[in-house]
Amino acid sequence: MHNSELLRGIALTTIACFVLAGMDALGKHLMQNLHPTQVVWARYTFHTILVGLVFGVQHHESFLMPRHPWLQIVRGLCLLGVTLGMYFAIRTIPLADATAIMFLAPVLVTLLAGVLLKEAITLLHWLALVLGFGGVLMIVQPGFTALEPAMLLPLGSAAFLAFYFVITRYLKGRDGERTTLFHTTASGSILMSVVVIGFWVEPSVYEWLSLIIIGLLGATGHLLLIRAFHLGEASSLSPYLNAQIVAAALYSVWIFDDPLSPGFIAGASLIVFAGLLTWKQNRSTE
Repeated sequence: MHNSELLRGIALTTIACFVLAGMDALGKHLMQNLHPTQVVWARYTFHTILVGLVFGVQHHESFLMPRHPWLQIVRGLCLLGVTLGMYFAIRTIPLADATAIMFLAPVLVTLLAGVLLKEAITLLHWLALVLGFGGVLMIVQPGFTALEPAMLLPLGSAAFLAFYFVITRYLKGRDGERTTLFHTTASGSILMSVVVIGFWVEPSVYEWLSLIIIGLLGATGHLLLIRAFHLGEASSLSPYLNAQIVAAALYSVWIFDDPLSPGFIAGASLIVFAGLLTWKQNRSTE
């Protein structure tokens, strides 16, 4: 791998993290007037339409027919669980806190891969898990402050995200990348198009434009990550995914005037360290 390609991969990964965190920040802003189901519906539906149009223009119709349709549906619903948990959470808690807790997922992936895919789990993996949960406790601070129930939602999102990653790992080489990318949001879009009817609030013109932008940001972020991981190996780029925590913290302070508490700074640092520890151990055993 050329150094220039790796640097481009790092740059694209970092940009993608800021794009996806920006999508969540815009979603939090819209939920001041719209129900979370509307925002999640838009995030999935406009994402699916954009990706479908891009692949359709490229004459890659085969992306519509996965070899493993049920796994693709379950994978898509796992990501829907991630998004619903996050968006219902960030209505009432800082975006930075929710994002940091959700990033426990890479540590959980190792344990799930060990159980479901029979991959090796080492003592270092267990240490990373303990450190990661310690970081979550620093952010949530149960027993020290009045526990905000919404703080538990990103923890559920982390569990859903871990299942999503494990299924994605299993599908690699079994279904094409275009198929997997399209079906990432297709099942969620169909389900949310039914659910949203009961919660619909007529958006203004500005809100309609913002809802479309949310879908575009989601699709753009995922496409940037795919391009980045074509330029560099996953083992080299994975640590830079933590840029999304930094981006979420910046948006929280800049847009929503959320304070970054010492608990968040210490907890987020511990979660990132646990993720890096897991990455380093996985890379040494490859």
